[in-house]
Amino acid sequence: MSNHYVMKQLSSVALSTADEAQGKLLQAAQKQIGFIPNMYANMVNVPAVLDTYLHGYGFFRRQSEFSSAEQEVVFLAISQVNGCSYCTAAHSMMAAKVSNVPAPDLDAIRTGDAIPDEKLATLFQFAVEMTESRGRPSIVGAAAFLAAGYTEKHIMNIVLAVAVKTLSNYSNHLFDTRIDERFAAYKPGAA
Repeated sequence: MSNHYVMKQLSSVALSTADEAQGKLLQAAQKQIGFIPNMYANMVNVPAVLDTYLHGYGFFRRQSEFSSAEQEVVFLAISQVNGCSYCTAAHSMMAAKVSNVPAPDLDAIRTGDAIPDEKLATLFQFAVEMTESRGRPSIVGAAAFLAAGYTEKHIMNIVLAVAVKTLSNYSNHLFDTRIDERFAAYKPGAA
């Protein structure tokens, strides 16, 4: 049993019971990805939370200058630091099935082992440091990140990723969001 607060009055919003603002967001999500993730059904209780998440997430995906695999590494680092099982599962599935993160690197990220790809390892560690330090990375950490070929613009894009994942990770904590079936094989601790 968890010792953190879980929402008592708010619950998942179904498309059939959504108000107009909620319905627009849920319909757009369903159209874009083919289903309504449990996380979205919770976040949409306050439409601005889901709308802000989707807006920032879209910009990160389109304009971060990180490859698709690097994006997943960033999202996994932040979600793991924040202890979000839902987002760790979702981004692990995305990493494996969509973004082509090499299996040895994804396995290492999921188990806490050394990441074989040095550049991805540096990216992961810097995203962890940015999250844990609340945006105050060490000079040494930033220097290693920049020496790996990343730029200060990449640092700002990690800030965007932290903001987006804070919205989703914290919402998932508050709702104790059930991991969707399509992500279940990737939940933390799954083989």
